[in-house]
This record gives sequence, C-alpha cells and structure tokens, in this order.
Amino acid sequence: MIRIENISKRFRKLQVLDNITASFEKEQVVSLIGPNGSGKTTLIKCMLGMVKPDSGKILVNGQLINGHPSYREQIGYMPQIGRYPDNMKVGQLFRMLQNIRNIPDEKTDRDLFQQFELEKIAGKPMRTLSGGTRQKVSATLAFFFNPALLILDEPTAGLDPLASEILKAKILAEKKKGKLILITSHILSDIDELTTHIMYLQEGKMQFFKNMETLQEETGELRLGKAIARIMKGEKFTSEWIDKMLEVKDNERIY
Repeated sequence: MIRIENISKRFRKLQVLDNITASFEKEQVVSLIGPNGSGKTTLIKCMLGMVKPDSGKILVNGQLINGHPSYREQIGYMPQIGRYPDNMKVGQLFRMLQNIRNIPDEKTDRDLFQQFELEKIAGKPMRTLSGGTRQKVSATLAFFFNPALLILDEPTAGLDPLASEILKAKILAEKKKGKLILITSHILSDIDELTTHIMYLQEGKMQFFKNMETLQEETGELRLGKAIARIMKGEKFTSEWIDKMLEVKDNERIY
C-alpha cells in the first residue's frame, strides 16, 4: 500500500532521514517510534507531501506522491496538535470539509462523531474547546471520510481514559476492515494492544522494522516497551528514551 524507497532528507547540516526503505501493507498497524528528533514527523510529512525528500521516492498504491495530489484522498491524518480557525464552530468545520471534498452524508464515518458526542458542542467555536476536546475533533476528522490509510500522530495524547479506549477500539475496527494505520506515540502502553509492526528510528536511521510476533519471539517479552528495551540493550544505539518510556506505567498516563 505504501512503499518508501531510499528516502533521505537533510535540513542544512542536520540529516533528518537517512536512506529509509520500508513497505507498509493493508491490515497493519505500524507504530513509528523513537526519541525526539529521530525523524518520525519528517517521515510522516514526506508521506503527506508536506516535505519533499532530497532523494528517494514514496508510492501510495503504486502512485508516486510527487505527481498529482489526488492520492491524499486516500489518507486520513490526525496531527499531534490540530490547528483550526478560532471563530469557526465545530459543526461548521465538519460541513466545510465535507463540502470541499464533495462527500455525501451517507459516505461519511460518523462513529467517533457520535461516540465523542460532538453533536452537543456543534455550536461552540473552536477557540473555546479544551485540548482534549480538540483532540476528539481531530480524531473524528481523520476517520470521517473513510480513508484507506490513516496516519495518527500521538493520537491518545490529551484524551481522557474513556475517549482513549473509544479511539483504540476504532483503530482496531478499521484494521479489521483492511485499512493501513500508521501511529506515532511516546506512550508505548497506549499502542501495545494495537501494534502489528514496529519501526524504530534514531537519528534519522531505521534501526529495525519488525512485526510484533518476531519482536516477542526474539526478546521473550510480551509487552512492547520491555521488548524494545531488551532488543536495544547492549547495542550501540541504546537510547535513554527507552528508559523514559518504561517509566510510564499503564496507570500513569500523561494528560
């Protein structure tokens, strides 16, 4: 579904991505993980066409993304921090995007709209919403147009426990429909039950790309955080980030 071939990107003297090659397929939930500055966000922006790589190519369903932007119709994107017009009301935002994309009501996915009870705040301006509620809006918009590919950047950050569980259940449901989902997260316990494949980036390099079964077999660990910590132990790229992630226990979420 997505093929990344030898992607490299440099910002001045900083090599942000260094010859990344990988393939992502349907029914995968791929977690892109690594410390801050590892290249995760830049890689996502390359897929979205927001950043042009210096070399290499990216194909979505065989279509080069440096061609016509129509491939973006297949993608639902949830940014880490959603930015919307302050004075626009929640309901107006959804209607505007629906009109722009010319999608009739019957073809939209309103599951999260209903489960997050966004109808109750449809008349509120975006500037009045809390961070968690804005996250609910961003999550709902990502799924709203039934995309085949979902890119979710820190999707559970700022969500309360109930909203987080609703979103995770939705991710699993869409995976079962044959969709590809890419997730970045700094809270490994949040993506433990979702992940089918792990891509670990550090300093712009892909250190490994493995499925969860292989990772568990190689490490003898069932939990994602512990499995990654074990496989990284003793290697030259061992990161303090792993230790920090392991400090976030299941009942110690950050909001």
